[in-house]
Amino acid sequence: MDARTAGRRMVELLGLRADPVAVSFTAAPPAGVPRVAKAGPAGCAYWKQAAAGAVFYTEAADHYNCPVGSFTHGVELPPERMPELESVVGTMVGLQYIRMEEVGALPRRAEPFRVAVYAPLAETPVPPDVVLVRGHARQIMLVAEAARAAGLANDGAAMGRPACAMIPATLRGPGGVTSLGCIGNRVYTGLGDDELYFTIPGARVGEVVERLQTVVDANGELEQYHLGRRASL
Repeated sequence: MDARTAGRRMVELLGLRADPVAVSFTAAPPAGVPRVAKAGPAGCAYWKQAAAGAVFYTEAADHYNCPVGSFTHGVELPPERMPELESVVGTMVGLQYIRMEEVGALPRRAEPFRVAVYAPLAETPVPPDVVLVRGHARQIMLVAEAARAAGLANDGAAMGRPACAMIPATLRGPGGVTSLGCIGNRVYTGLGDDELYFTIPGARVGEVVERLQTVVDANGELEQYHLGRRASL
């Protein structure tokens, strides 16, 4: 199943309110794809735009407003912007939100950042590197079960702050990643209190969605079984 078809089927099977987002890291902008009109306050703000239907690319400078996101995405900040990263990290450490030794351990893209392409999965102009699925707990449960059925290990603990770290964590592999998001992500994307994320390696999204129908059907049958069992005991 190709990525675009997988995007459409995932929305149908899960009843997602937000389209899954394809994120692709490329050496150059794809032909016919515009650059984002305005640099966002954070890299995750681009997820919201793509989920709403926008197809665009960003360059390194479009990520400078988010020092932590720049770090996780492998964006090298210019010298004049480095104090912002130091200030943000210092504030987080001062609030006991994160320990200094955790910073260096955050997942980070190893390759130099050139271009990132964002799009709804069903409209992606290039093969995705990572697919971001946003949904409530039941929807994420189903897609995580489908990922397991496709052979993608996802038994690690759910990730927390920063939400953007789930992208390099997924690139690092071997499986999908559950993320609870972070407070910055919830502000910039409007992520609801009942929502979280699951990320899928882009090359495997078709396999995951091929198994999703079976997972959805099985859960429906098992739900009826357990409801009947509860009523009888």
